[in-house]
Parts: sequence; C-alpha cells; structure tokens
Amino acid sequence: MIHILRLWAQSVAWLVALGWVYKLLSVIRGLPLVPDLCDPQWDRLPDGMPSLTVIVPARQEAADIGATLRSLLAQDYPNLQIIAVDDRSTDETGFIIDRIAQQHPQHIRAIHVTELPAGWLGKTHAMALAARQDESDWILFIDADILFAPDSLRRALAFAVAAEADHLVTVPTLLIKRWDEGMMLGFFQCIGLWLVRPWRISDPRYRDAIGAGAFNLIRRSAYQQIGGFEALPMIILEDLALGRLVKSSGLRQRIAFAPGLVRVHWASGALGLMHVMVKNLFSGFGFSTPMLLAACLCVTIFCVLPPVGFAFPSLRLPTLIVAAASLALYWFLGRRSLIPTLYALLFPSAAVVFIVAMLQSMRTVRRQGGVTWRGTFYPLKDLKRFTLLP
Repeated sequence: MIHILRLWAQSVAWLVALGWVYKLLSVIRGLPLVPDLCDPQWDRLPDGMPSLTVIVPARQEAADIGATLRSLLAQDYPNLQIIAVDDRSTDETGFIIDRIAQQHPQHIRAIHVTELPAGWLGKTHAMALAARQDESDWILFIDADILFAPDSLRRALAFAVAAEADHLVTVPTLLIKRWDEGMMLGFFQCIGLWLVRPWRISDPRYRDAIGAGAFNLIRRSAYQQIGGFEALPMIILEDLALGRLVKSSGLRQRIAFAPGLVRVHWASGALGLMHVMVKNLFSGFGFSTPMLLAACLCVTIFCVLPPVGFAFPSLRLPTLIVAAASLALYWFLGRRSLIPTLYALLFPSAAVVFIVAMLQSMRTVRRQGGVTWRGTFYPLKDLKRFTLLP
C-alpha cells in the first residue's frame, strides 16, 4: 500500500512539474506577441481623431474619485469627454464630482442616480445609463480609482484604431503598498495565465477573452451590437462578461500592456483583497459549488502541495522544477507588470489565502442568500439568471 501511494505521489508530482514547464514555455513563446503601448510607435494621435468618452461609475468613492477625474482631465488627447456617475453615494462622492464638473463644464458631465431600478446591479446600471446619453465613437469604461498617465488614452486609442479593434483591454499596473499586497497580486498575475492566454485573445479561433474594470475600451458600434450593459444587468464580474460577450459575438478583441500608464491600488493589504474576492469569486464559477470546489482542489495540487515535496527525496526533483518554473514565470511577467520576482517565494502562501477566499465567498453567498456590496443586497435567485458561464 505504501509503495502504491509513493508511486501515485511521484506521478502527481511529475505531472504538476510538466504542467508548470509547459505553462512557462507557452508564456515565453506567446507573451512577447502582446503589444506594449509604451512602444514609440504608439506615441502619436490616432488616425481620424475619433471622439472618446470615458464613463466613470462611482459609489462611495470619495477617497479616490477626485484623483481619477483629475488624471483624466490631464490627458493630452483633445477629442475627449468624461461622464462621471454618482451611484447613490452617501459619502462625499457626489459633491466631489459636482465640484470638478463645475470647474470643467466643457469636459465633464455629472449624472446622479438616486434610485436603483429592479433587475440591475448598481455599477452596470450606472454605466448603461451614461452610455445611453453619449454618442461618441469610442467608450472607455473604467473604475473610479484608476490613475492615468497624460498620454495613456491617446496611445491606447492610436493602437485600437491601427489594430482595427472593436474592444481593447489595457492591462493596468497594480500598485503595491504592502508586502501582503505584493504576495497576492503576484499570485493573481501568475494564476491568471492558467485561465486566459493573452496572446490568444486576438485570435478568433480560440475562446480566450478578457475584460478589465480598469480599462474596457469599446467601439460604440460594437457596444450597441452586443446589446450594451442591458445584456448584462446583474452580472457581478461585468468587466469579464463584457469581454466574453465581445469575443463570442465575433468582434475583434485586443489586449495590450502599458507599464505605468494605467495604475490602480486595488485594495489595502491581503485582507482588503480578500474582501473584494469574497464578493466576486463565487459568481465567477456561476455560483456552482462543485466547480468552485474543483478549483480549490486544482490550486491545492498545483500551488500549495509542491513545496511539501522537498521533504521527500523521491519528490525533490519535480519540486525543484516547479519552483524554478514558477520563479521564472514571476520574473518574465514582472518585466511587464512591475511586480518584483521575489514575491514568488510567497506563492504557496498566497494560494492558501486564495483558497480560503474562494471557500469564504461560497459560504457567505450561500448563507446570506445573495451578495451584499457597497450597501446594496442582491438576491442569489436574481444573480443566477445572469452568470459568466456559457
């Protein structure tokens, strides 16, 4: 029996090691194909100078909305308008939006939502409402805590037009203020490559698709073709859902890196990131308990257990291969994400936190019978009508 268990452990260890090596080789081969907006060729105005409107939904964002709007006002692209939507905030968000809009009436329009219609999430409703009041060629949907370099929108639009894109996601630079944030964000960038291959996003033959709340740039005609956010009224991960809907509709999707051009501090510390994940993760599995538990098992096998192999002589070689591959993956990704490679040493710890967050997300949603976010409760029976799963 012990011999059988030893053989089983060795087989699993080598399969995990080969999986990591395959992923590393595919990233080394594929990731350089993803464009970088910092390249000199994108330091120009887009052909045709299309109009662009940035839509900024905000609820309880008094700490960040001012800096976001000021970074948008500092953009060097001339054909730009901004719509800021105060979504029923009870803090100073609405006041800050109004004050900045009054100072810059030619560039910023303020919208105030006082009541949420039935059948909508607050954020998707705010974005849909703003989009209905705009007629620009391109729409950029962002979160209310994003900071932009002055040339970021011009470069992004120049690339989107040249690439004939219908939808462009710019990968944001994640700001790290604490070691535990770096631990989790490094893990996210690495594990994300097991879910989506960025170099396949532009290829219509593959299902890989992307969306990002920090930067979803979409051509107005494409937004209308997919039905806008009216087609996604109660999806919590609406940014990813928008990307998947664009790709499944046969439209041209693109992704680009932009180190330092688009920046966001996602949350404060590992606990802050867990708070965000508890809201999001269960919905990402279509509120399916078996799928979430299967994901927990996969993360355990590929991310948590490998270091245990150092304790067993017969498992040390595949364990060393996993450690070397993950370290190389962190280094290769860090050249674009600016996340230091040394956070790879905390990868197994981050994986444990991620598993706990998944289980806590499932437990919380099932116990509450829904999701509570920013003071609004959304029943599970309504959320299940719209999921990310096909």
